[in-house]
Amino acid sequence: MATLTSEISAAPQPAPERAAVAKRPYPGALVVVEGIDGSGKSTQLYLLKRWLEIRGYRIHFTEWNSSPLVKSATRRGKQRRLLTPTTFSMLHAADFADRCERQILPLLHGGYLVLADRYVYTAFARDAARGCSPHWLRNLYSFAPVPDITFYFRAPLDVAVNRIVAGRPKLKYYEAGMDLGISLDRAESFRIFQEKILNNYDQMVETDNFVLMDGTVRVNKLQKLMRHLLADRVDLKQFAPKKK
Repeated sequence: MATLTSEISAAPQPAPERAAVAKRPYPGALVVVEGIDGSGKSTQLYLLKRWLEIRGYRIHFTEWNSSPLVKSATRRGKQRRLLTPTTFSMLHAADFADRCERQILPLLHGGYLVLADRYVYTAFARDAARGCSPHWLRNLYSFAPVPDITFYFRAPLDVAVNRIVAGRPKLKYYEAGMDLGISLDRAESFRIFQEKILNNYDQMVETDNFVLMDGTVRVNKLQKLMRHLLADRVDLKQFAPKKK
């Protein structure tokens, strides 16, 4: 599996060349972060977002499972523990489709840099861990635009799990994968569930052109590397404020 250096004492080298990405039908760019819970991805995307905002770049932030269209249905299903793996997956797909049509695509066509905290790869990893067919999931999300760059933050399973468990008074039922019946202990169920998700992510590194990031590196160093790799892949000048 490909790796990226965790040190930045020298200028970081460009990421290995990958398959050419087809020309986009829009002037914007899509930046995605992925990883299991506790990998550090959200922290890094927030820092990147703030760095770009302060400099006046045209950006838009979107996150997984945040559409108001299906939020109430998802909440009720979780509260009553009615969600099967397929139903849960379909709700997430409806959420994504709504955000894609109302936010992501219009802003990409409007020339914005769209930052996404989780994308379709979350479904490919998490829903497959719940037993959904990977082929079915790929078809379900086939309408989604391909990201210009996908950062995959990978931390060792124990490190990531400990970060979450230490910061939560109690793991939620579906978060811990309790619906799968893999363990009666929530912490143990969460660990097993996250391991399944991690394995699914690892299988996508090459096939989906992930840029692998070491989630154990110090926050400031990892952020510096992230900015460098983004600038190497995306022409940030087109999103910069226009000079008067």
